[in-house]
Amino acid sequence: MSGRMLKKVLKEQEEEEDRHVIESELEGEEESQQLNRKVKINPLDLLNGGDDDDNHQEDESETVDEPVVVVPELKTKAGGASTNYHQSKKKKKKKSKEASSSSSAASNVEKPLDGILESISLDAPEKAASGNGCENLAKPCAPSVVKSFEKHERSGGSSRLVRGRRRAAHIPRKTILVTASEHWRHWGGSFSMEFLQVIDGYHHVRYVHSSSYPQAQRAFEAAKAIHDIDGIASILLYNPYHLDSLITMAEYYKCCAEASTSVTELISKCLYALECAWNPMFTPLQGNCQLKYSHETNKSLFTVPFTHMRNMDRCGCHRSALEVCKLLLSLDSDDPMGAMFCIDYSSSRAEEYAWLERFSEEYKSDNSLWLFPNFSYSLAICHFYLEKEESSKADLMKQALMLHPSVLKKLVEKVPLKDKVWAQMLKNPYFQADQVGFPSLDHLINIYVERNFLAWRLPDMHDLLRDAAQLVIETLRHNSTDKDDWACVRKEAFSSEKNEYAHLLVSDFSLSVPTAPPEVLQQFLGDPREGGHAPGNVANVGNPVEFGRAPRDVANRNALAVLLESFLPWARYGDINGVEDENQQNGHGPGNG
Repeated sequence: MSGRMLKKVLKEQEEEEDRHVIESELEGEEESQQLNRKVKINPLDLLNGGDDDDNHQEDESETVDEPVVVVPELKTKAGGASTNYHQSKKKKKKKSKEASSSSSAASNVEKPLDGILESISLDAPEKAASGNGCENLAKPCAPSVVKSFEKHERSGGSSRLVRGRRRAAHIPRKTILVTASEHWRHWGGSFSMEFLQVIDGYHHVRYVHSSSYPQAQRAFEAAKAIHDIDGIASILLYNPYHLDSLITMAEYYKCCAEASTSVTELISKCLYALECAWNPMFTPLQGNCQLKYSHETNKSLFTVPFTHMRNMDRCGCHRSALEVCKLLLSLDSDDPMGAMFCIDYSSSRAEEYAWLERFSEEYKSDNSLWLFPNFSYSLAICHFYLEKEESSKADLMKQALMLHPSVLKKLVEKVPLKDKVWAQMLKNPYFQADQVGFPSLDHLINIYVERNFLAWRLPDMHDLLRDAAQLVIETLRHNSTDKDDWACVRKEAFSSEKNEYAHLLVSDFSLSVPTAPPEVLQQFLGDPREGGHAPGNVANVGNPVEFGRAPRDVANRNALAVLLESFLPWARYGDINGVEDENQQNGHGPGNG
């Protein structure tokens, strides 16, 4: 065959090839629109298929050129160039006649590959919408899903995924008194605070319950009437910030000797709820607010911080306890919780000696705070740590002992102090009396000893108290009229014949955690399954002595169990009136053989 004829044949084959390519593209566009809704092909499979077809090509330089144009499409950012159809067409025209059959197959694969890359390109929305070049693909939804998610992530839209994530992560409000935990329930606003009036520059406010709060309160009162702790716990499932239920559960766990973390968390929830309800006009940190205890709804803001303060003192967080005590004093000038008789202990344990001295001089411009037993002894301790001269360290302690001599005997018994020198000092007539004869003063002395006796276990305090007591004995030996002068001071300061501080229980100032045996708690709670107390029968609850030693029935019981049970200190066998069983009176009770 001549060269001219060969060129003619090759030209005809090339034109025939171009015609097939154009026809295949037109057919591919029509088929892609029909098959996009029916067939779903993994684009990676097509990429692999394209690699297999490239392996049959003879010209290695051409097989490398094809992916060089296509692969950057995967890394194209918004606004970049997309695949050009004419560039790929020019490459196909450069192939030799030996590769004509393989180029035809490669072109059939290259076009769907271009369509795939165009469909997943984020910068070609018009091509993705029209579906151009997406041969053998399923729904052209990949770019639309990706761009939709990207759009909502940027604009904070209403995507269900984003909304679900936002709802799951509950961020509690930031409060001053406590730090709320992330797992706590959302504050529902079951009560709020209303502004009343301004009197002498003080903002008077009070708490107000919402319409739903009385229903929870009635359920609490009903459960309390029958001593049903399970009923009180169920209230917290639907009303997680019901204050009385939280306080009751905290007291129950404390009596059960449960973990202190449970008690602390319940009290912290109360503080969190109380602070969430604060009115913008209520700024207690500025000291210009009054929240009177006389309002029934305000009482929780006194009892809860007072309990929180005691818990922090037990944990050794004395500086935090001091700040809470300051808050209690600022809320009501009448001091209904007796914070004045706790502030000296917290400040002394926090080593705020200079602050306590300044407070005793400036509080209400009254210099008579040193007449109270707690301030007279605590100020002597502050002077001991602040004074550098050894000769004057025992002067204020001597004055405290002259003013309140009965404190010495109570401290010796409570601490306790077992050296012989203390027994010798207590033989002195001035320190022998347990009571001074004034109900208010005797009550305050009991509160001080119960609250502060731990501080007197330090060796330095032993020496200070002993030296001061010896000075008192020596002074009275030379001048016995001094005791009459101090007696007149006590009578002038505490002249009332009734106890003005009877509302302050000594047990409320104790640092020890009271516990009760299960029998006492069981009868106090009144389990209905075991014939507990009838509603309203609360007379026996206030008598812990009679109720603490519950009578037991030994009939039809295991003898070994009864024997072991009799070793318990609260175990008693007999009737409810305290009459012992006849067998026990004759010495035949359990444990007696």
